[in-house]
Amino acid sequence: MIIGQAPGKKVHETGLPWNDKSGDKLREWLGIDKKAFYNPSLIAHAPMAFCYPGKDKNGDLPPPPICSLTWHEEIRNQCSDVQLTILIGHYSQNYYLKSGKTLTENVRLWKKFLPEFFPLPHPSPRNFMWYRRNPWFEKEVIPNLRQTIKEIISFDSE
Repeated sequence: MIIGQAPGKKVHETGLPWNDKSGDKLREWLGIDKKAFYNPSLIAHAPMAFCYPGKDKNGDLPPPPICSLTWHEEIRNQCSDVQLTILIGHYSQNYYLKSGKTLTENVRLWKKFLPEFFPLPHPSPRNFMWYRRNPWFEKEVIPNLRQTIKEIISFDSE
Protein backbone atom coordinates (compact mmCIF):
# COMPACT_ATOMS: atom_id res chain seq x y z
CA MET A 1 0.00 0.00 0.00
CA ILE A 2 1.21 3.48 -0.85
CA ILE A 3 -0.07 6.33 1.28
CA GLY A 4 0.76 9.78 -0.02
CA GLN A 5 -0.33 13.29 0.83
CA ALA A 6 -3.20 14.75 -1.16
CA PRO A 7 -3.54 14.66 -4.90
CA GLY A 8 -1.93 17.51 -6.79
CA LYS A 9 -3.98 19.43 -9.31
CA LYS A 10 -3.07 17.17 -12.28
CA VAL A 11 -3.80 13.99 -10.34
CA HIS A 12 -7.07 15.45 -9.06
CA GLU A 13 -8.13 16.33 -12.60
CA THR A 14 -7.21 12.92 -14.09
CA GLY A 15 -8.30 10.78 -11.14
CA LEU A 16 -5.18 8.63 -11.49
CA PRO A 17 -2.88 8.60 -8.44
CA TRP A 18 0.73 9.59 -8.98
CA ASN A 19 0.01 10.62 -12.57
CA ASP A 20 2.73 13.27 -12.64
CA LYS A 21 6.50 13.77 -12.32
CA SER A 22 6.34 12.74 -8.66
CA GLY A 23 4.79 9.44 -9.75
CA ASP A 24 7.53 8.90 -12.32
CA LYS A 25 10.16 9.40 -9.61
CA LEU A 26 8.29 7.17 -7.15
CA ARG A 27 8.08 4.32 -9.69
CA GLU A 28 11.81 4.76 -10.35
CA TRP A 29 12.53 4.52 -6.61
CA LEU A 30 10.37 1.39 -6.32
CA GLY A 31 11.93 -0.19 -9.41
CA ILE A 32 8.57 -1.02 -10.99
CA ASP A 33 6.75 -0.01 -14.15
CA LYS A 34 3.33 1.59 -14.53
CA LYS A 35 1.67 -1.77 -15.18
CA ALA A 36 2.73 -3.13 -11.77
CA PHE A 37 2.24 0.23 -10.04
CA TYR A 38 -1.39 0.49 -11.11
CA ASN A 39 -2.21 -3.21 -10.68
CA PRO A 40 -4.72 -3.23 -7.79
CA SER A 41 -3.85 -6.83 -6.91
CA LEU A 42 -0.27 -5.67 -6.21
CA ILE A 43 -0.56 -2.11 -4.91
CA ALA A 44 -3.29 -0.17 -3.12
CA HIS A 45 -3.14 3.62 -3.22
CA ALA A 46 -4.55 5.93 -0.57
CA PRO A 47 -3.85 9.61 -0.06
CA MET A 48 -4.11 11.37 3.27
CA ALA A 49 -6.80 13.51 1.61
CA PHE A 50 -8.96 12.59 -1.34
CA CYS A 51 -9.20 15.90 -3.17
CA TYR A 52 -6.86 18.65 -4.23
CA PRO A 53 -6.63 20.96 -1.19
CA GLY A 54 -5.67 24.05 -3.20
CA LYS A 55 -2.56 26.23 -3.25
CA ASP A 56 -0.90 28.64 -0.90
CA LYS A 57 2.23 30.77 -1.35
CA ASN A 58 4.56 27.77 -0.73
CA GLY A 59 2.81 25.19 -2.91
CA ASP A 60 -0.15 22.93 -2.30
CA LEU A 61 -2.07 23.24 0.95
CA PRO A 62 -1.76 20.36 3.44
CA PRO A 63 -4.30 17.54 3.38
CA PRO A 64 -7.26 18.33 5.66
CA PRO A 65 -6.99 16.03 8.73
CA ILE A 66 -10.70 15.18 8.59
CA CYS A 67 -10.05 12.96 5.56
CA SER A 68 -7.61 10.63 7.29
CA LEU A 69 -9.64 10.64 10.49
CA THR A 70 -12.77 9.71 8.52
CA TRP A 71 -11.44 7.16 6.05
CA HIS A 72 -8.05 5.64 6.87
CA GLU A 73 -9.11 3.11 9.48
CA GLU A 74 -11.82 1.82 7.14
CA ILE A 75 -9.45 1.68 4.16
CA ARG A 76 -6.79 -0.19 6.15
CA ASN A 77 -9.41 -2.65 7.44
CA GLN A 78 -10.51 -3.41 3.88
CA CYS A 79 -6.92 -4.01 2.76
CA SER A 80 -6.26 -6.96 5.04
CA ASP A 81 -3.40 -8.54 3.11
CA VAL A 82 -1.06 -5.53 2.96
CA GLN A 83 2.52 -6.68 3.42
CA LEU A 84 4.10 -3.20 3.48
CA THR A 85 2.80 0.36 3.69
CA ILE A 86 4.96 3.01 2.08
CA LEU A 87 4.44 6.33 3.85
CA ILE A 88 5.26 9.25 1.61
CA GLY A 89 5.83 12.63 3.20
CA HIS A 90 5.52 13.86 6.73
CA TYR A 91 1.70 13.97 6.84
CA SER A 92 1.36 10.20 6.42
CA GLN A 93 4.36 9.55 8.66
CA ASN A 94 2.99 11.74 11.46
CA TYR A 95 -0.37 10.00 11.24
CA TYR A 96 0.88 6.41 11.14
CA LEU A 97 4.28 6.37 12.84
CA LYS A 98 3.56 8.79 15.69
CA SER A 99 7.33 8.84 16.21
CA GLY A 100 7.60 12.54 17.00
CA LYS A 101 10.53 12.70 14.58
CA THR A 102 11.12 14.79 11.49
CA LEU A 103 10.66 13.36 8.02
CA THR A 104 14.45 13.11 7.61
CA GLU A 105 14.79 11.21 10.90
CA ASN A 106 11.95 8.84 9.96
CA VAL A 107 13.50 8.12 6.56
CA ARG A 108 16.95 7.66 8.08
CA LEU A 109 15.46 5.18 10.60
CA TRP A 110 13.44 3.27 7.94
CA LYS A 111 14.59 -0.15 9.24
CA LYS A 112 13.02 0.59 12.62
CA PHE A 113 9.55 0.73 11.06
CA LEU A 114 9.75 -2.52 9.09
CA PRO A 115 8.06 -4.82 8.38
CA GLU A 116 4.88 -2.72 8.51
CA PHE A 117 5.99 0.69 7.24
CA PHE A 118 8.63 2.18 4.95
CA PRO A 119 8.87 5.99 5.27
CA LEU A 120 9.95 8.04 2.25
CA PRO A 121 10.21 11.72 1.40
CA HIS A 122 7.81 13.04 -1.21
CA PRO A 123 9.26 12.36 -4.68
CA SER A 124 8.34 15.83 -5.92
CA PRO A 125 10.88 17.62 -8.11
CA ARG A 126 10.41 20.52 -5.67
CA ASN A 127 12.30 18.50 -3.04
CA PHE A 128 15.61 18.69 -4.91
CA MET A 129 17.27 20.50 -1.98
CA TRP A 130 16.30 17.69 0.41
CA TYR A 131 17.84 15.11 -1.93
CA ARG A 132 21.00 17.20 -2.26
CA ARG A 133 21.33 17.57 1.53
CA ASN A 134 20.69 13.85 2.11
CA PRO A 135 22.79 11.88 -0.42
CA TRP A 136 22.59 8.80 1.83
CA PHE A 137 18.94 8.44 0.77
CA GLU A 138 19.70 7.46 -2.84
CA LYS A 139 22.75 5.39 -1.84
CA GLU A 140 21.31 3.47 1.12
CA VAL A 141 17.53 3.67 1.23
CA ILE A 142 16.53 3.30 -2.43
CA PRO A 143 18.43 0.02 -3.04
CA ASN A 144 16.84 -1.47 0.09
CA LEU A 145 13.40 -0.20 -0.93
CA ARG A 146 13.76 -1.79 -4.38
CA GLN A 147 14.87 -5.10 -2.87
CA THR A 148 11.95 -5.08 -0.43
CA ILE A 149 9.46 -4.35 -3.22
CA LYS A 150 11.01 -7.01 -5.44
CA GLU A 151 10.65 -9.61 -2.69
CA ILE A 152 7.02 -8.70 -2.02
CA ILE A 153 5.95 -8.56 -5.65
CA SER A 154 7.76 -11.76 -6.62
CA PHE A 155 6.22 -13.47 -3.58
CA ASP A 156 2.75 -12.23 -4.62
CA SER A 157 3.17 -13.42 -8.21
CA GLU A 158 4.12 -16.98 -7.25
